[in-house]
Amino acid sequence: MLAYEVNFDALIGPTHNYAGLSFGNLASERNRGSVSSPKAAALQGLAKMKRLHGLGVKQGVLPPQPRPVFSFLRQMGFGGSAEEIIAQAAANPRLLANAYSASAMWAANAATVSPSADTRDGRVHFTPANLATHLHRSLEPACTALVLQQIFPDTKRFVHHAPLPGHAFFGDEGAANHMRFAPAHGEPGVEMLIYGRMAEGGALPALYPARQTREACQAIVRKHRLDPDRVLLVQQNPSVVDQGVFHNDVISVANEMTFLYHEDAFVDTPAVVARLEQMLGGKLQRLCVKREQVSVQEAVASYLFNSQLVSLPRGGMAVIAPLECRLRSAVKAYLDALPAADDNPVTAVHYFDVRESMQNGGGPACLRLRVVLAESELAAVHPQVLFDEQLYARLEQWVHRHYRDALYPQDLADPALAKESRAALEALEEILRLKILTG
Repeated sequence: MLAYEVNFDALIGPTHNYAGLSFGNLASERNRGSVSSPKAAALQGLAKMKRLHGLGVKQGVLPPQPRPVFSFLRQMGFGGSAEEIIAQAAANPRLLANAYSASAMWAANAATVSPSADTRDGRVHFTPANLATHLHRSLEPACTALVLQQIFPDTKRFVHHAPLPGHAFFGDEGAANHMRFAPAHGEPGVEMLIYGRMAEGGALPALYPARQTREACQAIVRKHRLDPDRVLLVQQNPSVVDQGVFHNDVISVANEMTFLYHEDAFVDTPAVVARLEQMLGGKLQRLCVKREQVSVQEAVASYLFNSQLVSLPRGGMAVIAPLECRLRSAVKAYLDALPAADDNPVTAVHYFDVRESMQNGGGPACLRLRVVLAESELAAVHPQVLFDEQLYARLEQWVHRHYRDALYPQDLADPALAKESRAALEALEEILRLKILTG
């Protein structure tokens, strides 16, 4: 079956700011209180989409979510008009920052997606992540579900599940802790779901929270009607979580039969890889990064593994790396050697400036949700979100019209920001023909 991996990249929202809300994400914490540029952030994301589209990689876009989340602020006891609510909440800057967070920009956390080739009913299954570990992210699932249902509306081809209960027992971080291996996108594959902890018992990091639970992974397997014999549940190495590897996509990435991973990624990495290779009939292409080549600290600082690994239409694969990888000698040396090697399919490395996202702790892979679609499924996608040069031009113009060049921490208390954000999304609804605003 001919199928494509479509990268649905999130448009970075007009309230993009550095509030440092993500404990365990070193870049997020380090840049807390810095001045952000929503305009630069959105344009950097669009430039990445445009360049991948030019390489022949199919792209879609996901809209930003409405911010601030007034329903949350009302739950917190603030009342009155929008201006009055913001004025009251400004006395508690941390609560207001949570309501204003643009963290839905990291679409890798939007949902877990299983392609029809893997599911027993032959449909594509979506489960929005509950993101229960952090308050600001837990505000996203309802809007994520609404948007995904509009983009993938055909119930004969797509199945939309409710998020798992928003409780620590079922902490679910979406595709950032999910990888898929298959000879080709349209063929049945092995799905690997990576967890940081068990809800009760088991090894834990000492410093930072392990966000994904094994119980959440097991629930996804059941909901998506996956064959348990073609599923591998794997635990993150607690020691690397304590070094800033808050999601699996900070320490490993896969595409088709190629696996780029750090040797310290998992609990007993050699056993994990051996089991995966056995499940794939010995055809796994291993790209193991040794600690003497790139340390975990270097990997986290550069986001080497948060690169995208994409198949190219003319054959081979490309690594889509953040610019920071080129600035660190050990990481650059590793990437420079990849296309020259005879024993792997990587033919090119492309560097991207996504600095605004990187400073908040998200690289190129964080910005996209991978959705494998057969030709008939792709034809059933809401067409206005599929990327082309015309859509790029309209979105670029939209950003220039609605986004601020600079956003200071104190600007979150300015009611004008909320009005500007709403106006931007009203205009975007017309461009994408989606319902984004709900109240």
